[in-house]
Amino acid sequence: MAHTSSPKTVTKGPKLIKPQNRMRSNKNNKIEVTIVLPCLNEELTVGTCTHKAVNFLKKYKISGEVIVADNGSTDRSIEIAKKQGARIVPVGQKGYGSALRGGFEEAKGKYIIMADADDSYDLVNLMPFVEKLREGYDLVMGNRFKGGIKKGAMPWHHRYIGNPILSFLGKLFFKTPANDFHCGLRGFTKEAIEKMDLQTTGMELASEIVIKSSILGMNVCEVPTTLFPDGRDRAPHLRSFRDGWRHLRFLLIYSPTWLFLYPGLIISILSGVASIVLFFERVDIGIRFFDFHSFILAGSTLMMGLNMLSFAGITRVFAYNFNLLPNRPHFFKLFQYFSLETGIVTGMLLSLSGMIMIIYAANLSISPGFSSLGFGNSVRLVFGGSLLTTTGVQIILASFVLSMLGINPKE
Repeated sequence: MAHTSSPKTVTKGPKLIKPQNRMRSNKNNKIEVTIVLPCLNEELTVGTCTHKAVNFLKKYKISGEVIVADNGSTDRSIEIAKKQGARIVPVGQKGYGSALRGGFEEAKGKYIIMADADDSYDLVNLMPFVEKLREGYDLVMGNRFKGGIKKGAMPWHHRYIGNPILSFLGKLFFKTPANDFHCGLRGFTKEAIEKMDLQTTGMELASEIVIKSSILGMNVCEVPTTLFPDGRDRAPHLRSFRDGWRHLRFLLIYSPTWLFLYPGLIISILSGVASIVLFFERVDIGIRFFDFHSFILAGSTLMMGLNMLSFAGITRVFAYNFNLLPNRPHFFKLFQYFSLETGIVTGMLLSLSGMIMIIYAANLSISPGFSSLGFGNSVRLVFGGSLLTTTGVQIILASFVLSMLGINPKE
């Protein structure tokens, strides 16, 4: 997805001319490549992009078509694109992702290449994408950082902050070989895009394609591509912070492991150890000491960590059962030993232990036991008992939720 900090009114590339032999769909020749260009009021550049795409197919004698997925243009974009040989696909639902999905659905090619209609991508040199697709790759990503970013083609905060950070998180979460998550020039097979069952409507579609290719175990590679300043005389549709957050939100939603599991484990382990130590006595480290106040804080943090672990298990099972995430969770093996009944018994034992501690503390409140015990120790007993009781109840409730999800109806 191209962005610019210095819009200009002069388009690049060859002069717009009407092709002598306009591409026509031939029912007797199977279309190999469909080039999809999303469009919303791009009259200054859509003709140039269509012309380049059409000439690319002719130059390399590729049976193909160019689709302009129009998202409600009110200027001359449709008229210009038609004259340059494009097939127009109207898409009523607004959004960058919606326009692309509409184009993908209508594509007749075995392979699909998507690009922006702002003349920022090199549509003359698409053979590296076609060659990789012919080799058997499901998704071929463009990499602008390897191919080159021309001066003025990308704002500095996108180039050095936004794209690198989001791409790093995407690689960390999903272990994909793609290093430029948001490159708007990429190719894929029609079969692969249908398997992805894309759902997003905005700019985050770029992330959805890469994420789903990873979790579906598809063959992915990348090729260098060059990014040029776009040829529009207006600001781009993209909004940096709004669309950046939508990308980050999507990465987190599709990775319950990083959203819930890892943070939950770290919080639970650290706060759990601290809670156990502080339950028995205060800790003096020389410069200060930690008493029952710290125990209350550690215990409360422990509950937050346990909640996150519960969410991690529940969301992962839900996502697998409803085909949002295809891979079988590794912890499913634990269900051989941990059933609803096991969860209920474990939770009841913890809750019962907690209630006994609370009753014991209440009994000590009868003088002189309470005064001899001390205020700090009485707080430890009451809060420790409450912590055990709450933990037990949470285990019981989480066990019921997992049971209601059916654990694993696929199998």
